Amino acid sequence: MSQHAHIQPETVAQDVIIETRSVSRVYPGVTALDSVDYRVYRNKVNVLIGENGAGKSTMMKMLAGVEMPSCGEILLDGQSVTFGSTHQAEKHGISIIFQELNLFPNMSVMDNIFIANEFFQRGRINEKYQYQLAKALLERLELDVDPLTMLGELGIGHQQLVEIARALSKDTRVLIMDEPTSALSQSEVKVLFRVIEQLKKRGVTIIYISHRLEELMEIGDHITIFRDGRFICEREVADASVPWIIEQMVGDKKKHFDYQPAIQGDTVLEVQGLTALHQNGGYRLNDVTFTLRKGEVIGIYGLLGAGRTELFKGLTGLMPCQGGRVALNGCAVEQHSFQQRLKRGIALVPEDRQGEGVVQMMSIKSNMTLSDFSLRGFWRSWSWLREQKERENVQDMVERLAIKVSDCELPITSLSGGNQQKVVLGKALMTRPEVVLLDEPTRGIDVGAKTDVYHLIGQMAGQGLAVMFSSSELDEVMALADRVLVMADGRITADLPRAEVTREKLISASTPLE
Repeated sequence: MSQHAHIQPETVAQDVIIETRSVSRVYPGVTALDSVDYRVYRNKVNVLIGENGAGKSTMMKMLAGVEMPSCGEILLDGQSVTFGSTHQAEKHGISIIFQELNLFPNMSVMDNIFIANEFFQRGRINEKYQYQLAKALLERLELDVDPLTMLGELGIGHQQLVEIARALSKDTRVLIMDEPTSALSQSEVKVLFRVIEQLKKRGVTIIYISHRLEELMEIGDHITIFRDGRFICEREVADASVPWIIEQMVGDKKKHFDYQPAIQGDTVLEVQGLTALHQNGGYRLNDVTFTLRKGEVIGIYGLLGAGRTELFKGLTGLMPCQGGRVALNGCAVEQHSFQQRLKRGIALVPEDRQGEGVVQMMSIKSNMTLSDFSLRGFWRSWSWLREQKERENVQDMVERLAIKVSDCELPITSLSGGNQQKVVLGKALMTRPEVVLLDEPTRGIDVGAKTDVYHLIGQMAGQGLAVMFSSSELDEVMALADRVLVMADGRITADLPRAEVTREKLISASTPLE
């Protein structure tokens, strides 16, 4: 059956602004895209969806000039084009907001917005004009931040909005948004959707990638589905349904997750009155108290800025705490470094996968064993690495986590987002932890990869590990957790056993305190 067999006749006649013909992208040992014909419809929100590794981000990188096709043709307004860089794509009016933040934390918000796109007057940057324009862009996104604020002082969600502001600052005809809401709160998502509607009215075409299916149904006009690097089908969103989308995405690889509580043992982690202060006053963590047992899975729910990430950083020594007590198996954990707490058995999978989870210049193998050199005896002496043992352990973890990779010596950047996340999970597990902390472990990954992570959490609990995960998705917390802690303003506002968890209780408890 040809690729066009699933294209509805009424959509063919619509105005197409971008079209790819038989486009392929081949990496060493991996075909990311296989002869794909893809259409982008003018002045529409073109939703692109598929599991991690389906080829979505690869296609967007080629449309944005980050990479070039191995073969095939890209047409813009019916004319064949070749983009050798993002600057060339931007000259043609195509901009991209990457899934992973592409910003500079040591620069101001204003400088991040206009970097490589500055406004000059008489040979000098017109900072006064840039400041006014940056302020207007931030106000449009309802982000109350001074443009001169250092980007690194903002949380991940606010940094994501700055990334969006940078894209809006350009003369854009086609705006590609790759997982733009993955770090945003519900209120920020609503702001983004309003901005998208404004852009459509101004004649901007949107390509929108997300794994939140209800979100796609709300914002999308046209949907295209990729699977295993191939085009599968396209349809008007009004004629689609969530069950139909999932069926097309996974094909005969349908997965499901059934909650199976593990047998819980003794208390392994005890936290009493954990408190951390902001440098400018106020609390990051305010008198946080809870316990975690072996085999137990605790879900942490809360809005952006509630303190979920701060709690994990406080527990792992990445953030100093001014008060409270942390005990592991009844023994106090002093204010040691992250590496020392890792040796004690507390492992963290961070929220910011690219910034804190992987080293992009290193291979898949090296990333996975990065935290493990001093813990598992990979060194036979100070100068000789036991490479055979390293390869065996990495290969075992690759098989255990079902990581799609042909060669572990390939760079980590050759993997899809979901498979990169599995590498970060593998790195944590290879330290043989007793407590595993997962900060938004399914952020930016697809339905299939999410299910893999869900199963892995269940397996860890079944093996007696104590697991805590944070999530901004209500359904995820309700499906996975034996117990849910709700946070707001750095405090735990509810501690609910699974049987008592309802959507209403979680939403109510997550509302910031007055």
